[in-house]
Amino acid sequence: MTVSWGIVGCGQVCEVKSGPALYKCQGSRLVAVMRRDRARAEDFARRHAVPRFTFDAQAIIDDPEVTAVYVATPPGSHLEYALAAAAAGKPCYVEKPMARHARECERMVEAFESRGVPLFVAYYRRRLPRFVRLKQMLDDGLLGVVRTVEHVYHGRSSRDGQPDAGPPRQGWREQVDESGGGLFLDLGSHVVDLIEFLFGPLENVTGTARRRTRAPAHGVPEDTVVASFATSAGALGTLTHVYHACQALDRLEIVGDRGRVVCSVFGSEPLEWQRDETTERIELPHPEHVQQPLVQTIVDELLGRGTLCPSTGRTAMRASAVMDRILAGYYAGRDDAFWARPESWPGNWPSSR
Repeated sequence: MTVSWGIVGCGQVCEVKSGPALYKCQGSRLVAVMRRDRARAEDFARRHAVPRFTFDAQAIIDDPEVTAVYVATPPGSHLEYALAAAAAGKPCYVEKPMARHARECERMVEAFESRGVPLFVAYYRRRLPRFVRLKQMLDDGLLGVVRTVEHVYHGRSSRDGQPDAGPPRQGWREQVDESGGGLFLDLGSHVVDLIEFLFGPLENVTGTARRRTRAPAHGVPEDTVVASFATSAGALGTLTHVYHACQALDRLEIVGDRGRVVCSVFGSEPLEWQRDETTERIELPHPEHVQQPLVQTIVDELLGRGTLCPSTGRTAMRASAVMDRILAGYYAGRDDAFWARPESWPGNWPSSR
């Protein structure tokens, strides 16, 4: 038995991170790809030896040979394509963030559950070796009782490192109708989902977001976020994300009463496990195609091999709900089509410096 994939949106993320995984996983093959630019779809198909290509997303979903659909477009179209896959009765793997807000996620989950069809989301860090090991360390009590969880991220520097110079162009990731927010929604959702993977659903989530680089017009998303939360076991946590800083930083620190672990979320350097007076560096490099371990769990689940994918529509919807709580103040709520009313976003209003 084989899972035969069709890709809707064979863009940059599919080149190395995910696309090759669909034809390299055991029991999996890639049979058709779509991109609105037909020439680029044809080029991707040629280079990856994919039999068919098209510029029509519905053609991928309706293809009788396609048994599972991978939606790799920006989040603004995830709901549309996922609902079409659900209507066709086909399992779907959706890029992260799952959608622009939790309400869209909820509609997707309900559509697939009503048809009895599985929905998966590309929070692939849940299966990367370094984070699987970190979760095992926590489950085994190697850090003792966890007291705090902190992630600090600085990056995507402004031009010339000047705070008021304005950010570089980020394409759809800073177009709120396409992305659902700024770079925090794109990258911060990975962090939130990872922390929930390690500790379970988060509680008491609060946050403040602002635009600290120049915002000459309405409709510009947040670029600076500070949030707090608690785990179900009582550990306290914070997130501090600054997306147009002068230097890069990516540091996750988990502190327990018997030790602590320090690592990055987006890098691949060794974990640092510190206890007493010793530090152990645990080196677990990323696979060539970082989504392949997660994709293999999807294929195994669809083929009934006993393995279940750890990143589902429901787990991803939880991450989106956390992101909504953190960003609600910036957008004057995130339960509606907030991207269509940028003049109402309090966090986007000019402020004194």
